[in-house]
Amino acid sequence: MKNSLHTFSIPVMGTGHSIDSPIRVAPYGINSVISIVDDLLVERIRKYYSNLFEFPYKNISRKAVDGRAKRITAYLNMVQDIVQQKFEELKSQSFFEQNEKTKYFEMLPDSSELKKLYQRMIKISGKEEQQILAAVLTARMKPGSIDVNIMAKVDGFSYTNNGQPMTSEFSDGSAALRGYANSKLSSSLILSAGFNPRLYNYLSEFEDFYRDVKGEIKKKIILKVSDFRSALIQGKYLAKKGLEVFEYRIESGLNCGGHAFASDGYLLPSLLKEFKEKREMLSSAIQPLIEGFYEENREGGFKSKWILNEPRLTVQGGIGTSGEARRLLEDFEMDATGWGSPFLMVPEATTVDEATMKLLQDAKEEDLYLSGVSPLGVPFNNVRNTGSEKWHKERIEKGKPGSPCPKGFLESNTEFTESPICTASSQYQLLKISQINESELPDEKKEEQRGKVLEKACLCDHLGNGALISLGILKEHRAPQAICPGPNIAWFDRQYSLREMIDHIYGRSEALVPADRPHMFAKELVMYVDYFKELINQCEDPESEFKKLTRFKNNLEDGMNYCLEIAEKTAYPNENLNSIKEAVELQKTRLATFFEDLEHKLMVVG
Repeated sequence: MKNSLHTFSIPVMGTGHSIDSPIRVAPYGINSVISIVDDLLVERIRKYYSNLFEFPYKNISRKAVDGRAKRITAYLNMVQDIVQQKFEELKSQSFFEQNEKTKYFEMLPDSSELKKLYQRMIKISGKEEQQILAAVLTARMKPGSIDVNIMAKVDGFSYTNNGQPMTSEFSDGSAALRGYANSKLSSSLILSAGFNPRLYNYLSEFEDFYRDVKGEIKKKIILKVSDFRSALIQGKYLAKKGLEVFEYRIESGLNCGGHAFASDGYLLPSLLKEFKEKREMLSSAIQPLIEGFYEENREGGFKSKWILNEPRLTVQGGIGTSGEARRLLEDFEMDATGWGSPFLMVPEATTVDEATMKLLQDAKEEDLYLSGVSPLGVPFNNVRNTGSEKWHKERIEKGKPGSPCPKGFLESNTEFTESPICTASSQYQLLKISQINESELPDEKKEEQRGKVLEKACLCDHLGNGALISLGILKEHRAPQAICPGPNIAWFDRQYSLREMIDHIYGRSEALVPADRPHMFAKELVMYVDYFKELINQCEDPESEFKKLTRFKNNLEDGMNYCLEIAEKTAYPNENLNSIKEAVELQKTRLATFFEDLEHKLMVVG
């Protein structure tokens, strides 16, 4: 797993759109990530694929003891079986034919030693040597990793049938972790959306996250992080328990799909620069803790023949051209990149229903926006006019706002109830709107607050519906679809084959996006200035927020200055560096104007 065949992977996309991506792409050696938040969706997909591949299937009911963990384990084991079956079929095919095996090798990056050996084999005229190389190549083939994602902060407590809270090991996060840990997968667990000590502690109860007698780790840990300090703190925390971080996955705070965890004004280039400069610390500060744990807690301690590898560094969020990917891999020395949203347009890789696919194909930059639809209260990248949005509007018009909350994974609000409920639920929204209506707030403020309440959407259910429709499990009229692309999707306007997209990533074909598409760094800084404007608009106490907003502004300015340094470098093919300079000049002016508005607010209050 350290030596991935490709220099990119397909990250998690919602609960449903990458739910079966490993089945689709792992046989070709491509790593991808499944969300295991929604175990009820997982069960429906397991039933579908069990029937398709004629595997035995027995339903694990919603009321089954430890059902959440069991459903996840059963699904992941099935995915492993399907991937292995498809991979062995592919592996058994002959060379020198236009088949899936040829596709496997031709899609590899040109820098790959395996690709070079393949190209050498097809040029050799000697039959005997050719057969020897063919056997070597076949033996060195391997499938992509079947990785899983858990949002660490989505960790609500479960309740018994009589309404009593269950113990912590049955929390949503812990049960999902147990489901993965009990599976037969040898892959990686990606922990995202923040630091959850209880969940991190629970990792230590499963031997698959530790080294075996050979020094191998069956299940590796990947942390999705937003800055170096957080990475180091979390890495040390886990290391004290003997748990090693295999990879730190750095993501743009805003220029991404799904939930957007904005940094304190730190732009991605500045973050990557710090990771590059301090990379060695992620090993030197960790190694003594790991070795100390094994000395104290494992017979024989940390064996001298074991290698403590430097953790991989990867990056994702808004990458759209081969030139941008090369900038990240070569200048910032990242080990790999993550390409999410573009793969929503690749049916060979993801499950997107026809109506939503058409919506994405037609989406312009103005249709993609940072929304408040998530019940988590975190900004959420969204596209206008989804089936989910239309469904919610119809319910509002009928006087029945919100969702019946069929799954309850995002229940966290106790403002009106003793047990947590979801802010996208009908129960919460009716109670909250009644409270707003009875308040003494000005009518304009009431309308604003009602809008924020009604904006919340049923992501638990709706993010998985596209997959169910795409696979023919549900009809479109019965399944409102939500999707969470990053703004990068605006530049991809049709369906693509898997090979087309991979050739685009590696710069082996004409770019799939126009040359004037703004650089990912330019797009991100525009989004951060927009976000800064919104922070000021929402600021009700300028005096208490002034220091924080000033720090945000200063960090942004430092990041823009560094972006200008990058803009002066030689562009890689398919890299629009000119757009960075143009964006910095315009956004510095906007930033200064917005900060003046903040200072004016402060003077008025004073």
